[in-house]
Amino acid sequence: MARKNYKNSTPKILDVNLPELFSLVERTKDAVLNEDERSKLKAAMSTLAFVLEELKSQKSSITRLQEMLFGASTEQTSRVLGKEKTSETTELGKAKQPGHGRRAAAAYTGAEKVVVPHPSLHAGECCLECARGKVYPLLEPATLVRITGMAPLGATVWECERWRCNLCGEVYTAKAPEGVGSKKYDETATGMVGLLKYGCGLPFNRIQKLQEGLGIPLPAATQWELVHEGGNQLEPAFEELVRQAAQGEVLHNDDTTAKILDLTAEQREAASADSATEDRTGIFTTGIISLCGNKPISLFFTGVKHAGENLADVLSQRAKELTAPIQMCDALAVNTAGDFESILGHCNSHARRNFVEVVDNFPDECRYVLETFRDVYKHDAEAKTEKLSAQDRLAFHQTHSSPLMNSFQKWMKQQFDDHLVEPNSGLGEAIKYTQKHWAKLTLFLQQAGAPLDNNICERALKKAILHRKNSLFYKTINGARIGDIFMSLIHTAELRGVNPFDYLVALLRRHDELLKNPADWMPWNYQQTMARLDSKAVTD
Repeated sequence: MARKNYKNSTPKILDVNLPELFSLVERTKDAVLNEDERSKLKAAMSTLAFVLEELKSQKSSITRLQEMLFGASTEQTSRVLGKEKTSETTELGKAKQPGHGRRAAAAYTGAEKVVVPHPSLHAGECCLECARGKVYPLLEPATLVRITGMAPLGATVWECERWRCNLCGEVYTAKAPEGVGSKKYDETATGMVGLLKYGCGLPFNRIQKLQEGLGIPLPAATQWELVHEGGNQLEPAFEELVRQAAQGEVLHNDDTTAKILDLTAEQREAASADSATEDRTGIFTTGIISLCGNKPISLFFTGVKHAGENLADVLSQRAKELTAPIQMCDALAVNTAGDFESILGHCNSHARRNFVEVVDNFPDECRYVLETFRDVYKHDAEAKTEKLSAQDRLAFHQTHSSPLMNSFQKWMKQQFDDHLVEPNSGLGEAIKYTQKHWAKLTLFLQQAGAPLDNNICERALKKAILHRKNSLFYKTINGARIGDIFMSLIHTAELRGVNPFDYLVALLRRHDELLKNPADWMPWNYQQTMARLDSKAVTD
């Protein structure tokens, strides 16, 4: 069927209201439409009603509606205002796009390395070219990188010969080579499935289909058995992460929605922090990032509790002699719900986003706000580049960022005092939000070590969102617990620049040592622990 071209034609506008449309839907009962088709038509009308109401709202714009329906893109100042509208200029012209260019051989840390000696030359021999000098090896060899395809999980079939006596029937079977082991699935299989599922967001059925296509079957049920047993073995490391995270100087927290299919009323009541279980209908995945010096720890908790309640559970293990930590989150009350003490700061990215949403309606005003935030973030980046201490960073911000934020505060007050902005407009709402939370938004100007935003936690939650997007749900609350364990260990390893696969395999293989002293098996010290144990085994 030929497709009609609407590009150069103007659609006919019908002058009807929504009640008329819904009455038309009801009249289709006597038509050829079945109940499912009528339901779809009603849903389409509801969507149309929602879109029309959003467009009528003063807070809405086409851009905001697109972001509500399809998600927001990057909020960089250059994109929001347009490169021609910003005050920045580049002297070097167009910058190279990130992600382009060749990767150095050193980046392939997991690759097998093969040393290729020169076939004829040795150190001290005469040069073949000039016949006078002597050759010597260079410190840096020439490198060649060759990448081959392989299955995520490989398999080896050992065919052990069997012999039988033709008289007595005795059967003799060759012994398997040493090191083959008795388990069909070793620790590397569990580590790989856990990484694919909870680190990369691949559902079990998708991994199953991939392995079938590669000729190495791995049923989804078997994958769950592997990660279930592995998660229980990894739990001591997760509990130690929680204990150490409770001692952090700065803790970020936030949550996102989740889904657990088989969550019974008894389990919901046991997991709730209060008696009002009938009001607890939501399920959430909480992300907590704890900064202990320069060691970030990432934790995930899935259940009926909100972010603040999960943070309270973590801080219940905090040492009594420590002072209250800095807490960074957005302004939602659920992020502070719980019995704990903290020095509360709010996320500047959330305040800034309110101005991004109305930039098309108030371009000049929003340009000033966004460029103010841009300069403050530049100062913070300079402090990180110079590796300033918490106190030096605070003094740096007080010198360079405080004048900017003070001017911004006066500007917001002037907008209302001089009646330049309608309080109920989109810009007015953004200003009111910023003024309401001003003290917590500017905590970085008052408290040493206070961050500017909660972006590190929102980035961490993308792991949970990726899992939700692909797998849709957890089957049981126990399945959610296993996912939280794997996700916490994997993301903490990634934040520390450690290979998460090697880390998971090491914990699974050294489970007995992990039980004895979990603190020695954190992502930042497990390699030293293994080296110490291996050297001790050699000497013994």
